[in-house]
Amino acid sequence: MKREQRRRQDDEFSAFVAGSGRQLLRLAELLTGDPERAKDIVQSALERAYLHWHRITGDDPTAYVRRIVVNQHRDWWRRRRNHELPVEHIPDRPLTDDLADRQAERALLRQALGTLTRRERTVVVLRYYGDLTEAAIAAELGIAPGTVKSTLHRAMSKLRALPELADRSGGAVSPTTHIEVTV
Repeated sequence: MKREQRRRQDDEFSAFVAGSGRQLLRLAELLTGDPERAKDIVQSALERAYLHWHRITGDDPTAYVRRIVVNQHRDWWRRRRNHELPVEHIPDRPLTDDLADRQAERALLRQALGTLTRRERTVVVLRYYGDLTEAAIAAELGIAPGTVKSTLHRAMSKLRALPELADRSGGAVSPTTHIEVTV
């Protein structure tokens, strides 16, 4: 009986990772600005989630694991230790089609997010990528909704002021301009 229950939990966890893994990885990439660190954060978050999966399945598992990802990102900033070693040559990665425009947009997004503070970046990513409400962000980060609003306002003001995000006609981005970058 116990073996069957464990197998069922493993199947549920595998299905969760298959369904939410890319979303969690994109979230971590936007938070860190570094795809390799993002993979490490998501892997660590999934390890923690797996250990407690029997308690998580009744709640919203995506929100639970998303919170772990955000906390893992915070922990990295607190430690400020980077054990990664640079390599002389980056391994080749096959491309299925020409992704130059998408890569340029991603680089622009990462650069723009890099100008924000850690909290501003987290709030912007959760709001516009995670599509969470201000109340949900406040609950997830353990801060007041007013703090979320003011942080989001401050961050968006910074992003709108960046010349790199000027619209195609050469003018500055207006408050109503929507910048869509697919990651």
